[in-house]
Amino acid sequence: MTYDPQGLYGGFGLPAERVLSVDEIRRRDFDVLFAANTNMILPRAVSRRIQIFHGVSFRNRAVRRSAHVADHYFMVGPYMRRAFDRAGLIAADDLRGLEIGFLKTDRLLNGELDRERLLEAEGLSGERPILLYAPTGLRYNSLETMGEDVLRRLTASGLYDVLIKLHDHPKDTKVDWRARLAPLLGEHVRMARSADVVELLSLADLLITDASSVANEYSLLDRPMVFLDVPKLLERVREQEGTMLDLDTWGRRGGVLVEDPGDVVDAVAESLADPSRHSSVRREMARDLFYNPGRATEAAVAWFETEFCVPAADAGL
Repeated sequence: MTYDPQGLYGGFGLPAERVLSVDEIRRRDFDVLFAANTNMILPRAVSRRIQIFHGVSFRNRAVRRSAHVADHYFMVGPYMRRAFDRAGLIAADDLRGLEIGFLKTDRLLNGELDRERLLEAEGLSGERPILLYAPTGLRYNSLETMGEDVLRRLTASGLYDVLIKLHDHPKDTKVDWRARLAPLLGEHVRMARSADVVELLSLADLLITDASSVANEYSLLDRPMVFLDVPKLLERVREQEGTMLDLDTWGRRGGVLVEDPGDVVDAVAESLADPSRHSSVRREMARDLFYNPGRATEAAVAWFETEFCVPAADAGL
């Protein structure tokens, strides 16, 4: 397993001493482990392992037997719960599967984020519609296949501010995309400054992606989405043993699918002109994908206090 502490946590300003190496983790004992990685980095000993998940996408990479090592699962939503049940991993009535939701996305809905502050942080005026381009990190993603052409066309339109959010840990590390895209950057096309995709999703008037789980998270805001088609990526996912790729339930139904970069400017313009076009699908999608939207952290803390905290009387206080 490749573990890059700086790549994962460097952008969040965490004290260096709070980020442990894999070797340090494996030499220590803990009471509780919270893991978003389905391939858990396990310490020497731990009493409880809680899977909180990295996200939920139509690729369903979290629904696999290698992820089935936790004591408790913070299920993101009904869709995930059904998928685990169908895979024979965690039955619908298994008490280890907890209806918590996705803690990461609470700030999209709970009023914590300040749009004016986010605009200032990204150096944007807010006068133009803001497009967030957030490709997945798998091989043959849209950045590799058509992303540069798409960015040129959006720039040439002169209509938008485009923020590019590169994947934190892409599978292909041979290309330095920051350097490669540098000639395309300017006043209205720039690399996102924030490492926090939730902040960027909140800021965006429209999301451009391909097969990333951020599309599902963005459905909570019920704003337009444009999907860049990645047929080779999807074919490779289909060929993987035990795949649960699902394009039929929700997939890319929450937005417009673009197969040719020449169509992207029209797709974006039409989506912004009629943001309600896929709204009913997105709202239904969000209801199926997420328990407790905007309140997942509250649900998690309530469960944790019930499960772990000793009442004062029992503690002899």
